[in-house]
Amino acid sequence: MPDLLIELFSEEIPARMQAQAAEDLKKRMTDGLVEAGLTYAGAAAFSTPRRLTLAIDGLLDHSPTVREERKGPKVGAPEKAIEGFLRGAGLTMEQLEERETPKGNVYFATIEKPGRPAAEIIAEVLDTTIRNFPWPKSMRWGAGTLRWVRPLQSILCILSKDEGTEVVPFEIEGIKAGDTTKGHRFMAPAELTVRSFEDYATQLKRAFVVLNAEERAEAIWQDATNQAFALGLEVVEDKGLLREVAGLVEWPVVLLGAIDEEFLELPPEVLQTSMKEHQKFFSVKNPQTGRIERFVTVANRETADTGATILAGNQKVLSARLADAKFFWENDLRTAKSEVGMSAWVQNLGNVTFHNKLGTQAARIDRIAALAREIAPVVGADADLAEQAARVAKADLSSEMVYEFPELQGLMGRYYAEAAGLPQEVANACELHYSPLGPSDDVPSEPVSVAVALADKIDTLTGFWAIDEKPTGSKDPYALRRAALGVTRLVLENNARVGLKEIFAKGFDGADADNLLSFFHDRLKVFLRDQGIRHDVIDACIAMDGNDDLTLLVKRARALEDFMKSEDGENLLQGFKRANNILTQAEDKDGVEYSFGADEKFLEDDSEKALFAALAASEGAISSAIEAEDFAAAMGGMAALRAPVDAFFEAVQVNSDNQIVRRNRLNLLSQIRKVCTQVADLTKIEG
Repeated sequence: MPDLLIELFSEEIPARMQAQAAEDLKKRMTDGLVEAGLTYAGAAAFSTPRRLTLAIDGLLDHSPTVREERKGPKVGAPEKAIEGFLRGAGLTMEQLEERETPKGNVYFATIEKPGRPAAEIIAEVLDTTIRNFPWPKSMRWGAGTLRWVRPLQSILCILSKDEGTEVVPFEIEGIKAGDTTKGHRFMAPAELTVRSFEDYATQLKRAFVVLNAEERAEAIWQDATNQAFALGLEVVEDKGLLREVAGLVEWPVVLLGAIDEEFLELPPEVLQTSMKEHQKFFSVKNPQTGRIERFVTVANRETADTGATILAGNQKVLSARLADAKFFWENDLRTAKSEVGMSAWVQNLGNVTFHNKLGTQAARIDRIAALAREIAPVVGADADLAEQAARVAKADLSSEMVYEFPELQGLMGRYYAEAAGLPQEVANACELHYSPLGPSDDVPSEPVSVAVALADKIDTLTGFWAIDEKPTGSKDPYALRRAALGVTRLVLENNARVGLKEIFAKGFDGADADNLLSFFHDRLKVFLRDQGIRHDVIDACIAMDGNDDLTLLVKRARALEDFMKSEDGENLLQGFKRANNILTQAEDKDGVEYSFGADEKFLEDDSEKALFAALAASEGAISSAIEAEDFAAAMGGMAALRAPVDAFFEAVQVNSDNQIVRRNRLNLLSQIRKVCTQVADLTKIEG
């Protein structure tokens, strides 16, 4: 079985596109080959800045011959129907077979499609793959019509067999497939003739190209951390930047540079952001002080001066960038420390529109401040501090530093609030009120920060709900699902007891609190499903009073989930459903409601008496446990009903001929329903 090697060689592919492009090449080629009948043993895709590579092992050298049987028209059918069938099958009348069927004699055709050589199929699939490649952005060049992310220069496409290497006959837009590639653009630009994937990877390595992106990333990280360690320093970990830089170079050369002394007192986050965003540099910090003192850059070539010229040029550009950052920082500090302080920035936000239907950022700050004051007592925060924090939390949006580096909003607010001499709780809230931004982001725990973070997200939700800008399908331009998840995590992870409907009602005027709460419940189902809690269990708890208290709701759902996993829970659920079904049918038939409870004097069977006593005991125990929010104890009370309910249904017939006994037993079933639904609406539980 031959092995296939494909390389699509081009000008530099943007780093952010490389990994997905390699996977797209692999999927589209392998899917196409398999569909055409060519199976394989294994496939691997690789990418560098100038090439996408696919290696497929153990490919069939021919597609198999396929025999297909088609049923045709009846014998004696109109001539045109038979001619159409023959055309479609590609056969003559003599090649048809006449068979007897229950519906009469019918023509059958056996069509044989001979297998094709692998090279022929590969050429077809590769042509389709290249012409329809899903680049996020692509371009045309020259006079051709082919689109690629950057001009495509050459194609390597070979089948390696024991007896030798075969170039797959293939040409697209004047680019003819061959068995050659090129090494590093500067250090080894000569052509390389390739015989197999192993030969290809080996020759590239000798020609200063590391084919595997993960290998490049590992080499960068190891060399960078070793150089930093030698100076008693640490490289600040940034996996996203590491992936990006590994996609910028084919032969990584790590260089450690120094930052001018005049910039070392800038906040470490400012240094780190400036170097990452503008230069793609890694930050190197002093672990003792946390101060950023050096940087790591990655060159794409070795030089005679071991990178000194490259490093000097990078340091010169970096100094210019950091000079701008220092200017912004010093100007902002002067404003923060002035008599007017951060309020000057807040006033400027009166000229900034948040949304044309929701007013300015300044108007929004007023709403958030009012909400934060309302929420503060619920989360244990000082109301005055919460309001103060809310009024300055977004002030840094007007600062020069955040204008240059928007990703530093919040963090710079903390620095400026500290410089302005505001309470530390207020400064911390400035930084943390945006959190959590995602499912893995840390959740604030300081009460003032929690109050402002909740107020910020709830104002966003109530505002967009009021103007009917809700998420639809996959569209969520204002990140409202993320905001709802943020509120949920803030409440749950701080064990806060917040009545959301009341808070929603105090949000933006016109928001539909019930509809918004329903949206929260939908998001909660997704959140809890990832934690192993079934959607029907959540629905059963949402149906209960107090469902806008997410902490209470989740506490109930976790206890119910655990109970439903137990043998007692499963069996009691079946007993409850049986009781509810019989009772519902009887109430519909009789036109009355059986809700008065059974009368002990009409109990006949011992099982009835035992169930009556168990329900009487459990009702009080369960209601007391629920009042104390001890749902585990409430479930324990439910478990005690399992045996008497089972025994009751085994021993008696509810619909007795004696109408008094029948009504009494139906009232007994109503007690089962009443007692069990104290905990949750079990009618919503499946099974």
